[in-house]
Amino acid sequence: MNPPPRRVRLKPWLVAQVSSRRYPGLQWLDPERRRFAIPWHHATRHPPGPQDHDTIFKAWAQETGKFTEGVDEPDPAKWKANLRCALNKSREFRLLFDGTKATPLQPYKVYELCEGPADGAGTGAVSGGGWGAVATLRPHAVPPDTRHGGDLLPPYPWPKEEPPFGSGCPLGPFAPPPPDAAPRGGGGHPRDPRAAPRRPRRDGAPPGYPGTPSPHIRVPLAVTDLEIKFQYRGRQVCVLTISNPHGCRLFHSSLEPTQEQVELFGPLTLEQVRFPATDAIPNEKQRFYTHQLLDVLDRGLILELQGQDIYAIRLCQCKVFWTGPCATHRAGPNPIEREKKTKLFSLEGFLNGLILFQKGQTTTPPPFEIFFCFGEEWPDQKPKEKKLITVQVVPVAARLLLEMFSGELSWSADSIPLQISHPDLKDKMVEQFKELHQLWQNQQRLPPAQPEPGPAAGPWVLPPGSLPQ
Repeated sequence: MNPPPRRVRLKPWLVAQVSSRRYPGLQWLDPERRRFAIPWHHATRHPPGPQDHDTIFKAWAQETGKFTEGVDEPDPAKWKANLRCALNKSREFRLLFDGTKATPLQPYKVYELCEGPADGAGTGAVSGGGWGAVATLRPHAVPPDTRHGGDLLPPYPWPKEEPPFGSGCPLGPFAPPPPDAAPRGGGGHPRDPRAAPRRPRRDGAPPGYPGTPSPHIRVPLAVTDLEIKFQYRGRQVCVLTISNPHGCRLFHSSLEPTQEQVELFGPLTLEQVRFPATDAIPNEKQRFYTHQLLDVLDRGLILELQGQDIYAIRLCQCKVFWTGPCATHRAGPNPIEREKKTKLFSLEGFLNGLILFQKGQTTTPPPFEIFFCFGEEWPDQKPKEKKLITVQVVPVAARLLLEMFSGELSWSADSIPLQISHPDLKDKMVEQFKELHQLWQNQQRLPPAQPEPGPAAGPWVLPPGSLPQ
């Protein structure tokens, strides 16, 4: 028997859920923890998947006693409606941005906590501040700030602003981090995979979310996405995609970065990505030496997105070697110097190479994959499949552009979970009419024209023009 519905205060419960970081995409958008985003996929455009079985909507239904696991039939649409109604009725929340009503559609909503009754609370009113005019590539792809001028490549606007770094670290002209660079009481939370907190934008838009639209035409690509593949001695152990517009830090440590340790671990705006565990390594000797390298990866390797380029900054004690589009073409190992910015990839250079390839002026497409080898020299005579730790980084935008222009980007219905109802009686009748219509069209193409049937032909003979073309 189901327990009776119980009355639960929405605000303290929802605040605790956002702070828990349990649900992907449910996150604070400012250091003061006043604004937060809720993933809000449109039911008709987002087929249900495994991630939909553990959502904030289901948690609210369970908390209020309206759903019991194993007793009630799961109803994600009803769960979502219940939380939406609760938010609309509450005077402690204000809806700032409704991406489900934006053009193009954005799968999230942004709410603000209110101390007193919210203006427009319960009405679904959306406040101003530029939220209504949103034009993005996708939720985590941030359009360029208009304050940076026109030095960006217009159709592919990567973030231009440099993240703050400790002034005492010789990594270039970075400014000290502002007081609001991180949430109160802690730094970035490592991703397993989970996102680190992001610094709020100066134009008032949530970090990592759409801002003021640019007049330039956009290509629908995730321009800041990086696909990262971890391999231990040639065996792939983890693949994930990073969508942080500032970049990420690859590390292995139990220490989490804080605002006071920016010079040691880098900016808190970076996504924190731990190296995978070594449990899957079958060989004991391999596992031992892999741990030797992971133990000196506490400070990590930073992958920084700046303008249209990707840079690496090696902070860790472990030496890192690499190959990639911007690597010098010299024989022998190619190390990354410690605490020095090294350019890995240039989008402008890639596009120039892609143009030459399309014109037939070069026989090979431009490279875009970046390989790192940790703790062993690379490249050398030894294949990378024999290296203890390697990481492949792929700028997703470059890969998609190459696939589109080379004709390799195709869609397979086998890989798309299409949602189609079983045909009912009316659907079958429509199919019959479609078949009759096709037969009639075929008859019209046969000379000479058939004589008009007599009464014995029955009522189902369709005279010409009786069905729409």
